[in-house]
Formats: sequence, structure tokens, C-alpha cells
Amino acid sequence: MKFRLGLSKLRDELLSELSNAKVAVLCNQASVDENLTNVVDILAGSHAKLIKIFAPEHGFFGAAQDRIAIKNSTHPKYGIPIISMYGDTVDSLMPKKEMLVGLDIVFIDLQDVGARYYTFVWSAALMMKQAAQAGVEIWVLDRLNPISGIVEGPVQEDSYLSFVGLYPLPIRHGMTIGEILSYIAREYIPQAKLEVISLDGWKRDMWFDNTELSWVPPSPNMPSLSTAIVYPGMCLLEGTNISEGRGTTRPFEIFGAPWIKSFELCEKLNELKLPGVKFLPWRFTPMFSKYAGQTCDGAMMFVTDRKAFRPVLTAIAIIKTIHELYPEKFKFINPPYEFETEKLPFDILCGTPEIRRMIEGGSKIDEIKDFIDGNAREYQAKLQKYLLY
Repeated sequence: MKFRLGLSKLRDELLSELSNAKVAVLCNQASVDENLTNVVDILAGSHAKLIKIFAPEHGFFGAAQDRIAIKNSTHPKYGIPIISMYGDTVDSLMPKKEMLVGLDIVFIDLQDVGARYYTFVWSAALMMKQAAQAGVEIWVLDRLNPISGIVEGPVQEDSYLSFVGLYPLPIRHGMTIGEILSYIAREYIPQAKLEVISLDGWKRDMWFDNTELSWVPPSPNMPSLSTAIVYPGMCLLEGTNISEGRGTTRPFEIFGAPWIKSFELCEKLNELKLPGVKFLPWRFTPMFSKYAGQTCDGAMMFVTDRKAFRPVLTAIAIIKTIHELYPEKFKFINPPYEFETEKLPFDILCGTPEIRRMIEGGSKIDEIKDFIDGNAREYQAKLQKYLLY
């Protein structure tokens, strides 16, 4: 079967049935079809009435850096209101019920990257929650998981749910956004009126470059598929004082700090023989974010076998090694982080304090691997019934 996006199926088969329907859409600049036509252009050119546009973190145009509050605006071509779902308060993350009253359908068309802490899916979940309260239908225009259906990493403890993981999922969840929202609707929001416009021709062993789609960066620091492949692990560095490469042209593939010795670090990391990855000594100067304007030593990672590569395990091994080499310099940073003001950002990202405790306690990497694999296997079985592909 030929590969086809949910958006393409809406365009070709379903829009003609929605004449005069009052609709809104949660989307951004990456919400495009195979011809690079944005969902807003498709809806605005149809017989449906596009009333509102909602935008996730980074804004409708994907121009804002991470954790930057976005204001409401107006679409420059159509004059349609763009309502931000990422402001400077927790309340701003969820649309007010009155914003949805009177709508027939809210479409959700967002490109996820396969990692629990990528916030788009949680904006979608909060939209679905509010739409359920308002009696409005949600139609998810499904998109592929760009890094395949491989699953890795721990599931959050209940007390560590946050905006980088509102509902329990492994870090690398291996699901599409339609599958995740189906799971959330059935388990947590049973009153949701959810319709998933599924993909055609996607299988769980497919990666983004197995399609003919163009990679449109869904956020400023997600410039390529290679970034997405390492991101489920390397985002954990946000919870430390190690630069994750923001402010460079290769975010999440480059990492380091002014106090790291790159050759020493890479020798130790390559000795670990982590599956599917090698490390090259690297020097860089971030233009913004951590250590902006300072020369950092560290490494550039090269994924040599993406099927064998374990991004979460790899990132934990990197953090553990740097913690051991530079115990007086390395730190887990303090909150706030993504609207959480008490728990450590690293623990929030992991969904548990146990990984940090194992690193600080000198646990072997195999022990940490057993821990992160354990409950992911259990949850994989639970989520099986929500898989559409």
C-alpha cells in the first residue's frame, strides 16, 4: 500500500463532507502534506469554515526557542486568530472551554518526534481534554513516528507526571500521535469524541526517510532526522549542566562543557562499546543557551547503526561517564523546568529519581539498562491494543 498521511486522506476523501462545518486546527509550520501544503491552506481553501488556529510550543511558525512563552497573533495570509497553547503559566497550556464552544471539529495535525518529552503530544492531549468538556469532536490527522516503532526507556512514576509527560509512556514510545491519543482517550478521557484519520502504508519498522516526505523541522532545534534519532536520549542533558548542543548547527548530536577534556571523554565513551554509536572529540562555541559564547570541549556522536542504537541508554552512559570523570564540575541542575518548580529537571525528564540515584550511587551501566528496560516491557504489552499499525 502506498504511504499516505492522515492530512492527505482528509484532503482527498473527507473534506467534501464537511461543507460549512465550523472547525479549528492545532498545528504548526510542519503540518504539511506531501506537496508541502500546510493544513491551514488546505482547510482555508475548503468549504469548511476555519474559525481558529491553535499553536503548540515554539508557535505556529516554529520560530521561538524552547520554553519561550508565545503570544496570540493573527495568520498573516488569512487573518484567522492564532491562539497560543504555550504561554507563561500552566493555565496557558490548555485552551479555555469557551474558545471551543460552537466549533464542530478541532483537527490536530502535529509532527511528533517519538520522544515522550516532546511537548506537542501533550498540547494535543490537553486540547482533547477540553474538547471533551465542550462536546467538540477531535480529528487527529495521523503522522508517522519518524524514528520507527522501537520502544526504550522507563515509564514515569505517577508523582513525576508533568508537561514533558502528562500520561504514562516510555521515553521512546514507538507510537504515532494518533495511537497515543487513542490510548489517552480510552484510559483517561473516555468522554472524548476522538476520530483518528490513520496513515496508509506505514509499518513499525519504517523510518521517516523510508517515505518520500520532506523533513520540515517541527521545532527550531530539530533540523533533521538525525537529530530526532538521538533526541530521546540526549534531551536528558537538559537536566544537567552539560550543553546539549543548543546554539550550534547540530543540536543534540554535539555535547560538552568548558571543563570537559574531549579526548579523555571520548576514549572512555568509546571503550563502553555502546551499540550503534561512536564518539569523536569535538570543540564548539554555542551561540545561545548553556555556555553561550564560551568554548566547550566534548564530543560529536555518530550513529552507525540506527536499529541497534539505544538513545536513552547512550545518553545515560554519557551522563554517568561525565559524572565520574568530573565529579566536582558536573551538576544536575535545579528547577524550574517546564512549569515544574520543585522536582529536579533530570528526574522529571526521566519520570523517576531512580536513574539519577543510580548514577550518583555508582551503579554499573548494565544495572541501569535493566532498570530502564523493565517497566517499558510491561507498558509495551499494555499499549499493544492501541496500536493502529
